[in-house]
Amino acid sequence: MRTTTVWARLLGLGATVVEEVYLSDEGEAVVAVRPRWHERDRCGFCRRRCPGFDLGEGRRRWRALDLGEARAFVEAEAPRVSCPEHGVVVCAVPWARHQARFTRAFEDQVAWLAVHCSKTATAKLMRVAWRTVGSIIERVLAETARQVDLLAGLERIGIDEISHRRGQRYLTVVLDHDSGRLVWAGPGRDRKTVERFFDALGVERCARIRLVSADMAAWSSGPVAERCPGAVRCVVAFHVVQGATDALDEVRREVWNEARRDGQDQLARRLKGARFALWKNPERLTDRQAAKLADIQHTNRRLYRAYLLKEQLRQIYRLDPAPAIELLDRWLAWARRSRLPSFVRLAKTITGQRPGIVAAIEHRLSNARVEAANTTIRLIARRAFGFHSAEALIALAKLTLSGLCPPLPGRAT
Repeated sequence: MRTTTVWARLLGLGATVVEEVYLSDEGEAVVAVRPRWHERDRCGFCRRRCPGFDLGEGRRRWRALDLGEARAFVEAEAPRVSCPEHGVVVCAVPWARHQARFTRAFEDQVAWLAVHCSKTATAKLMRVAWRTVGSIIERVLAETARQVDLLAGLERIGIDEISHRRGQRYLTVVLDHDSGRLVWAGPGRDRKTVERFFDALGVERCARIRLVSADMAAWSSGPVAERCPGAVRCVVAFHVVQGATDALDEVRREVWNEARRDGQDQLARRLKGARFALWKNPERLTDRQAAKLADIQHTNRRLYRAYLLKEQLRQIYRLDPAPAIELLDRWLAWARRSRLPSFVRLAKTITGQRPGIVAAIEHRLSNARVEAANTTIRLIARRAFGFHSAEALIALAKLTLSGLCPPLPGRAT
């Protein structure tokens, strides 16, 4: 095998002729190359063959994967062509993406590392700046997203929001229930954000949506009803049970405050430590928490009644559709006459959302995959110690959750 072929193989240079290899004054390995004839004079955006314009700014370098302890660079001419669609642009090269300062193999490895470890570790290992990692992620995602239509074939989707930064900074995420992939994400948590998703989806694809799982918020239900008239909106169990948990906690705080006002300090201390016993599922209680719950049953019937209301609402999602719907109606009747203001309000809310709750029960649709994706996005943000922009977080989330992460260089998967 010729030496030039070895260098091309080492750096992952396809459709390229190696002209020279030398060490710079800084000890960097520089491989001088040129594209093969069929890759020359192509637009950097559309890769259409175009007439030449000028020689550009001369020779330039692209950072390649390190060779042992030495940095490596690919060096070549960077002429410009005149594209009828994109105007005067720098020619495309087979070893790098357009407007990149790194080879394709280098960027693919950075993207893979960013998905599997922190951006700080990735930046240190690859010897690039922290912000450069974010730019590479966005560039890799832009290319891979053009090759895969994430919005094709959607029939059952889940819509949810996630807080990604202090100051009420939210992302709206959309998942495909059938594939489990993140298909769309955008900054914001309002009606306009959901409408941007449906604009991207298009009228024809909106008509194919059959089921949409979401919470009880109007900012998501309104656009779903308008843009997908044939879709059934399912109010997922997580938000319904969360509403019951919040109502229970409101009753606990009321009882605790009353005990403090009446000078019952011992009762107040017991109630303050009972939060997790009231929140947890009965089958997961520790012996100490079970004893605390039994104590509440005998000493505070109002709080225990709130606990039973919360638990009965949870049971709805463990039954078959017909008995679950019957139990839901019985629960609503009990909550209305419970004399617990928080549960009376919750019963009113659930009555208004009853069609969506019944649809979720009948179709066995939950937001479990959406909540799992939200957990992964939170982990990504925590692992990176935050992001300066929502777009950088969305790009990394899509690489991780949309199946768009490129394999490591030299590997098929």
